[in-house]
Amino acid sequence: MTMTLAEPPVAQQRQQTTSLHGTELIDRYGWMRDKGATEVTEYLEAENAYTRDAMRGTEALQQTLYEEILSHIKEDDVSVPYRDGAWEYLTRTEKGQQYARFCRRPVGELEAEVVILDVNALAVGRPFLQLGALSVSPDGRLLAFTTDNTGFRQYTLAVKDLETGEMLPDTAQRVGSLVWAPDSATLLYATEDEQTKRQDRVFRLAVGAMAEAEEVFHERDERFNVGVGRTRDREYLLLELGSHPTSETWFMRASEPSGAFQLLAERVDDEEYSVEHREGFFYIHTNHEAEQFRLMRATVLATEREHWEEILPERDDAPLEDVDLFRDFFVASYRERGLPVLRVFALGADGLAGNFRDIRFPDPAYEANGDVNRDFATAKYRYAYQSLVRPSSVFEYEVATGESMLLKQQEVPGGFDASRYASERLWFAAKDGTQVPVSVVYRRDGFKRDGSGPLYVYGYGSYGYALPLGFSASRLALLDRGVVVAYAHIRGGGELGDSWHDGGKMMKKRNTFTDFIEATEFLVREGYGDAKRVAIEGGSAGGLLMGAVVNMRPELFRVVLSHVPFVDVMNTMLDANLPLTVAEYEEWGNPNEADAFEYMRSYSPYDNLREGAYPGMLVKTSLNDSQVMYWEPAKYVAKLRTLKTNDTPLLLHVNMDAGHGGASGRYDYLKEIAFDDAFLLRELGVETAT
Repeated sequence: MTMTLAEPPVAQQRQQTTSLHGTELIDRYGWMRDKGATEVTEYLEAENAYTRDAMRGTEALQQTLYEEILSHIKEDDVSVPYRDGAWEYLTRTEKGQQYARFCRRPVGELEAEVVILDVNALAVGRPFLQLGALSVSPDGRLLAFTTDNTGFRQYTLAVKDLETGEMLPDTAQRVGSLVWAPDSATLLYATEDEQTKRQDRVFRLAVGAMAEAEEVFHERDERFNVGVGRTRDREYLLLELGSHPTSETWFMRASEPSGAFQLLAERVDDEEYSVEHREGFFYIHTNHEAEQFRLMRATVLATEREHWEEILPERDDAPLEDVDLFRDFFVASYRERGLPVLRVFALGADGLAGNFRDIRFPDPAYEANGDVNRDFATAKYRYAYQSLVRPSSVFEYEVATGESMLLKQQEVPGGFDASRYASERLWFAAKDGTQVPVSVVYRRDGFKRDGSGPLYVYGYGSYGYALPLGFSASRLALLDRGVVVAYAHIRGGGELGDSWHDGGKMMKKRNTFTDFIEATEFLVREGYGDAKRVAIEGGSAGGLLMGAVVNMRPELFRVVLSHVPFVDVMNTMLDANLPLTVAEYEEWGNPNEADAFEYMRSYSPYDNLREGAYPGMLVKTSLNDSQVMYWEPAKYVAKLRTLKTNDTPLLLHVNMDAGHGGASGRYDYLKEIAFDDAFLLRELGVETAT
């Protein structure tokens, strides 16, 4: 029986005109910005009702997908404990509980474990709860943590006495990062500006003293955010300031937390640096006078750039992403052809780099990084590894011998067998000759490289962010139905260093979109998917990518999943009062400048919608999103409805109780994934697992 679908909501049109650089920008849906208005709420609820109606008939598939995904997740689980002082800390999840429980026990006393924070208890009666910062005082007595209960990423500070279980009266609003001083009585924390959500101030709080927190720093440059931290050896407290391409650090003796912060090296546009400390020297990870990053150092008595000496030179073929410094060694994290390599260097008596060994990995596409390493004087290094086909594992590396010991591999129940799946690392030449990597995973027994199967391509390509290539239990639902899953490592991301990011931002942003289109064409041409059954997905800046490539090549894609998409580029970037806008000028450009205005307008998805046929689309947002406001995707869908000429589905789903990341509870989040997959699989004509 054919179901009759209700008519989609029709949004009112009220023209607003912005004139700039001799151009008029027409926006007929700007009224949707009035979040508290009844008409806005009613419109969003009407969109949700239409989406529910359009998804009728998929309820059984959604439930099947949810149960499949859940069957591959160990619901009762515990993390690998890590030591910090006299305690071992671990995290537990329990069947039926949406959130984690944070626990600890005295070192060596397995039976003395206690819960220090149960997020489930904090979430009672709330549809959303997100834990932010979590830090135990050095003496182990106090726990400082922050929570957000709306999704707007506006965190409230709380302090718990772990000996009595009582909550202290100390609190603060809009808190970002925080750090304890060694006296376990002084807490430093950063707060954000109420309007723009930029972390711009740092306060010093005498915990339990019933005194008002003292402001110790205020960053006035609207491009910069400030955070607080400390060096691994706990000798120095740090203020770390950063815009997209520039950073600056201030330091203070941790043993003198009532003192003043001292500038390490003045900010220089387009130069970044971060620091660690060892035996009187700051070790500095920086791109100072370098195309890629290198490692330098300077004595704490003379920290200006002219005193910096090189420890590790930059490598053109392998960007240096990070450095973990310890008393007797350090670990340099490189990317070779876009994939992580961990290089462990001995430190000589002079504090310079000595012999090294590499930690390398077996899969063609993977993720590897340092895990929790709190002990500065350790002789072991803990790291995590996972791949598209291999579950997450935590290893401990013995520096003296070069041997790694597996501490835990994530259990994947439900009959998972890694040998059934295969991954590949591919490269193709973009039209300008640039070699672009693509990672692919599929189920062996269902894959034929003959262009007959469904293909899913994921992309992001912004902020220098490298797509993670980890294991996903939820991805198995697609793979087991014969879908080939691909990740396009397009320009604008960070897989190949700063130059890769620079090649897809500002006045080169269109490279991001053409790379993704060409990656899809390459995969189809090479037989990884059927040209008529291509699904694509992206979120946030990846949602911008979705909107741009659909405008450029709508016939190339069958179905689109677009999460919290940044699609109204011009109106957002012309409103300096919105969160993030001014800081984002260094990623996208400033449209108040004529050249940037024209370039950004040339790709802004909302401004480039045209009459014609479009692929099936599920656009998702959250009412309390602070990164990409809900009205961007709402306006985009409303406008597209007036221009779309074919009968493919165009759905908007608004989570009325969440923020940028969607549902906060783990079971709720899995249901969201099942909903998305049901839409995608229905449109691809694939619903049954093999």
